[in-house]
Amino acid sequence: MAEEQENLQAATEESGPRGQFEIRKIYVKNVSLETPNSPQIFREQWKPSVHMDIANSADELGDNLYEITLSVTATVSHEDKTIYLAEVQQAGIFLMADFPGEIRGRMVATVCPNILFPFVREMISDLVTRAGFPQLLLAPVNFDALYQQHLQKRAAERAQQH
Repeated sequence: MAEEQENLQAATEESGPRGQFEIRKIYVKNVSLETPNSPQIFREQWKPSVHMDIANSADELGDNLYEITLSVTATVSHEDKTIYLAEVQQAGIFLMADFPGEIRGRMVATVCPNILFPFVREMISDLVTRAGFPQLLLAPVNFDALYQQHLQKRAAERAQQH
């Protein structure tokens, strides 16, 4: 293990100057919870199905600062009824200086959302339990795999254009 860390450190030092990454601020940008079928839904027996939509956006703020917003919508339903819909936009301001564009793009798509997602998970769980429903713990998201899929899709689209 120590040898792996030394090799990683040596490789990093050989690769030239390192970029600077800092979390400057993490905050909730928007939050909502809709329970369209309450209070009737509390009287029913139900086996919920969970659907999660996730999106990530980035805005350059200047001075190597970026606002990254992770938007998650969790829709829980039973048969044709929506039990609840929880939406959270968790944002952060990150300093990303001296990184090549490709690496910065990867950080925006993977590193920052990985930092923000636990805050989203906690917020949704809290909203749901305060609304009287059983706790909802969102499964981890593999942002690295999502980013790879995005790159592959983009490469395929470019190949079709030529």
